[in-house]
Amino acid sequence: MTQAEIIEALLAFIALPEATEAEFEALALKLFAYQFRNNEPYRRFALQRGRTPLSVRRWRDIPPVPITAFKDLTLSCSPPEAAERVFMTSGTTQGIRGRSYHPTLAVYDRSMLVNFRRRFMKGRERLGMGILFPDETELPNSSLAHYLALARRECGTPESAVFIGANGLDLDRLLPVLAQAEAGDEPYALLGASYSFVPLMDALAARGQRFALPPGSLVLDTGGFKGQSRELAPDEFYDGLSAAFGVQRSSCINMYGMTELSTQFYDDGNAACPPVKSGPHWIRSRVVDPLTGADLPEGARGVLVHHDLAHFNCVSAILTEDAGEIVPGGFRLFGRVDGAESKGCSVAVAEFLAAARG
Repeated sequence: MTQAEIIEALLAFIALPEATEAEFEALALKLFAYQFRNNEPYRRFALQRGRTPLSVRRWRDIPPVPITAFKDLTLSCSPPEAAERVFMTSGTTQGIRGRSYHPTLAVYDRSMLVNFRRRFMKGRERLGMGILFPDETELPNSSLAHYLALARRECGTPESAVFIGANGLDLDRLLPVLAQAEAGDEPYALLGASYSFVPLMDALAARGQRFALPPGSLVLDTGGFKGQSRELAPDEFYDGLSAAFGVQRSSCINMYGMTELSTQFYDDGNAACPPVKSGPHWIRSRVVDPLTGADLPEGARGVLVHHDLAHFNCVSAILTEDAGEIVPGGFRLFGRVDGAESKGCSVAVAEFLAAARG
């Protein structure tokens, strides 16, 4: 298939209300063949593993690339210089940032919006939104900035605004907006990086102030704390959000995404932690032993592997550094791997780089 045919097939697949395992597998195998043919480092790795489009018959057998490899190699099926957008990871390893190349944002944007409307908006056409993360004009290489800009533009009311800029959190603008939302009867939503909420909660606590946003209001956080704020345990964090904004913990949604994917996962609130996360029909997840790559049974803790059809230009199958377990309805996320799991991920990275560099 050509790139244009791949894009057309993906847009049509995302538009489906749902898809069977067989339908997912058929498109996943076509996409693997496309990436095998056009992504040289990935082809060398797959060949070293004895995985080719002729030998792979199940989506579960498509070889995943360790997520760290995005920092070491250019993984793109099209010329990187022709990309419409390049998203970069926020973390650095010796000054190197992982990159995902998007020859078009059509698939990423469709994936984000269809999923966001189903899982976060839940039938609402638009919501008033306060964004606690810089705009994509300030951070053009941030996938989260683009995600939030899409949410605000396509699903926010005209009054929706960004409240973090070059000078940090703009409390002078945000607090009156929250007070106005509290006095009204329309639901309001706060969305941003997890670490952006901590200084806001601290500022409210220092002022002895809290809000009671209208019923139906929502909070969306993502990305953890990353050394940008105080580290809070999940229960402490969601208790704090609930107390500060008058939003039940069941209406505090965590989005799990990454630069190396084009699809996001959501939970149905954080009344209890860790909640079950799940994605739409164009992404599948496994939990594996990182040393062997073998699938682990439901309920066993291992390392998460995601197969994201929307991430068509780089590689669709990635081995994360996140610990998790498969459960009915999705998976539970336990944070970054450590111990034997971490060692296994490091071995997988070394093996991938050796194979991909030939």
